Amino acid sequence: MGGDHGPSVTVPAVIQFLAEHPVAHLILVGQEDVLRPLLGVQAGDPRLRIVHASEVVGMDESPTLALRFKKDSSMRVAINLVKSGEADACVSAGNTGALMAISRFVLKMLPGIERPAICAPLPTINGHTHVLDLGANVDCSAKHLLQFGIMGAMLISAMEHKDRPTVGILNIGEEEIKGNEVVKAAAELLRNSGLNFIGNVEGDGIFKGEADVIVCDGFVGNVALKTSEGLAQMLAASLRSEFKRNWLTKLAALIAISVLNNFKRRFDHRRYNGAILLGLRGISVKSHGSADALSFANAIGRAYDAAENRVLERIAGRIAEMTTAAPSGVGEIV
Repeated sequence: MGGDHGPSVTVPAVIQFLAEHPVAHLILVGQEDVLRPLLGVQAGDPRLRIVHASEVVGMDESPTLALRFKKDSSMRVAINLVKSGEADACVSAGNTGALMAISRFVLKMLPGIERPAICAPLPTINGHTHVLDLGANVDCSAKHLLQFGIMGAMLISAMEHKDRPTVGILNIGEEEIKGNEVVKAAAELLRNSGLNFIGNVEGDGIFKGEADVIVCDGFVGNVALKTSEGLAQMLAASLRSEFKRNWLTKLAALIAISVLNNFKRRFDHRRYNGAILLGLRGISVKSHGSADALSFANAIGRAYDAAENRVLERIAGRIAEMTTAAPSGVGEIV
């Protein structure tokens, strides 16, 4: 029910996702009298059912108030389904703060993980990278950043089937002496963790694809994310403006149309929609509030892949290994 567009986007996305994933089952949580008419003939699909929730969390509503007083909100009911095991994952385009608060309160943290982290892919010159944290934690300790690195590495190992994904930490320089004390301490922990740690990654290294996973605190990560989105929008708008200047530039646009379409497809932010809230005892995925049907369907796809590839079990297993078997003291730190 959430997001800027609500069921007018989420319902078509559900229909699209089911058409592309013939063995998937989906539960739509929300106001049944609103959802059922939008489904049309799809309402009879045995892989799809509606669970009624009478309340909706507003996009600008206080997360604390949503947690305390809206216990029959679509968001709360959906997260409860994950906790009970009736659903393997929850996807929402609604209020980010409320989703984080409710997910953490209901699902609880995995053993050995102190804070959840928002993790999402960003496009690079040779594919994509995953960055965390993208906004869940403004202030982090070195220990938290270590835990983010472990969770990110296990996510990539599970979903992309890489045995030893590379992990870097976002910093203001490549040299080990660069950065504040927290980042330098985190780098040392990551270096001794057994992960495939490659060291510091500067801001431009995100888009060069220098690492499979890039770790940072939520303040830095959110600024980097919003900056990259704004830059992409500016470049797209500038290209459109330049190609519309006169008949010669319009002709050039026609000639270059296939290149422009490929460029747009490659860096289309909708392809990367769906940020996983890692560290919880269940899968909770946040979609952009402004997502269209294609974008929201991709967020559902990320949740589906995370559940199918048993990401939570990978994270819990690696944390347990480090806690019990690290003679260097890393386990004690975790």
